[in-house]
Order: sequence, then structure tokens, then C-alpha cells
Amino acid sequence: MNYVLSKQDEQRWQKLKKQQLPDAEALLRSQEIRCMNACSRFINRDSLKYKAWSLNDKKGRVSALIILSKQSVLPVLCDQDSIPPPAFLRGFPGKVHLHSIQGCKHDALMLETTLGKTGLFAAETIDYDVMSIDQPPSDYLSAGPAGLVIRKPQLADMNALAVLHAAYEQEEVLPAASVFNAAVSRLNIERIFAKEHMVIAELNGRIIGKINTNAVTFTRYQVGGVYVLPDYRGLGIARRMAGEFTASLTARGRGISLFVKKSNPAARRVYQRIGYALNGDYRISYY
Repeated sequence: MNYVLSKQDEQRWQKLKKQQLPDAEALLRSQEIRCMNACSRFINRDSLKYKAWSLNDKKGRVSALIILSKQSVLPVLCDQDSIPPPAFLRGFPGKVHLHSIQGCKHDALMLETTLGKTGLFAAETIDYDVMSIDQPPSDYLSAGPAGLVIRKPQLADMNALAVLHAAYEQEEVLPAASVFNAAVSRLNIERIFAKEHMVIAELNGRIIGKINTNAVTFTRYQVGGVYVLPDYRGLGIARRMAGEFTASLTARGRGISLFVKKSNPAARRVYQRIGYALNGDYRISYY
């Protein structure tokens, strides 16, 4: 597919105004299931280093958004194939320490094209499947080996959790050129423990897996941080852990979305088996 950014006289980009916040929220709600990160940054904008631009028609109605938060650009372009070039992006090189573009693949590719014209190219790109569920999961209660315990973590588990989370970040999160920072990783898991929902998998007294939320939006949770130690994979532990966690979250009356790397079909099968459905393509481009 060719991604064309053509000028349209009836639309233009400008800084999002306070009076446009309800309109922007309505747009984000319509895209929530696929744009959880953008929704979360919008909801928490008062506590973040946050900027936003909207694509407006002559009547000031918002048809697309681009959010800059924590050195990440999050486009919500609603799969439009032809939009005016977001000219403000031309000022990013040399002024903004850009970490990533994150969004629906269609939207992320459009911004990659724009930045490429300024000479700024992604160092690494990772494509994901968006998956979601809005009802209790199925086919998970009998999964896993005998003696497997799924429970909430306690403060006394923190050292073991830190080791597990460090392995998760190095295997699943960090871009190829990044250097692992153990102190930052420890702070990350401490924040997750304090602020997010999480369960762990324990077998014979050893913590061998974890799963947690990493965002809450208007009507949904975003699940992430899913990890099982390599020696314990293929035993149904991830399915049991994800199933019990999903059941506990859907009981709160919210839907769930998550991203699975396209290079990890085994994980996608785990989620599909307990009832998750595919909802599109997501992309993170690291700079």
C-alpha cells in the first residue's frame, strides 16, 4: 500500500485547544480498542510532559490527533489515507529527543514517511497484533502442571519479581541497540507493583511467571508484562496465568486489550484459546 500525505485545503494541523478536549476524547473513545497508549496519555495529560496537535476542518471539528508524550509520538489518524502533512514534525530533528512512534500500523507508517523526509529514520521497527476480549475467558482452568499457584504478589516477592522483570525487559521490551539498566528495571517493577494489577505464577515455591496491566483507559485495561521463565514454557502456565488474570479484570466490568509480537505466534495462540480476538495491527518504531 502507498501511504500518501497530500494537502487538503479544508483541513489543517494545529495545537489542540482546551475547548477541543471533549471532541478529542470522543475521537479517542472511538479508537480505544486499538489506541490504548494514546488514550492513557490523554487521560493522564496533566501529570505528563504532553503536547497534542489536532487535524481540524473549517468548523474546528477534530478528525485526527498526534500526541507527543514521554519522547514518544502517538498518532491517532483513524486510518485516513490522505491527510495534510503534519508540518510541525519537521522541527523535531535536533529539538526533540524522539524515542519512538507508537500506533496502529497504518498511522505509524504515515508518520515514519513524514519523518523520513526530514532525514530521521527508525533504527528498529516491531509489528504487533492487537488482541482484545470483553467477556470472561474460557479453557484455562485445567492448564498448567500440578501444584501451580496463581496469586497476587506480596512485598516479600519483590526481589524475585525484579529478577523476572529484568529477564522480561531484556527479552521482550528493549530495542536491539539499547543497553539494559538494572536500576531502572527495578524502579519499573516497583512502580508496577504499587500502581497496577498483577498476578504471578508460582511452582514449588519459585516465582516463574508474571502478568500485569500497564494502562487503564476510558473503558478498558491494557495488559502487558507477560513472561514465563524459558525452562517452564510449553506447560500451559501462560494460558492458566492469563486466563485467571483476564477473569479477574473482566469481572470489574472493563474490556481488555493487549499487543502480541507478530514474531510470537505461540503467544497469540495462547490468547486466542482463552477467547481473545484479533483487532488489527500495531507498530512501534524506535529512533
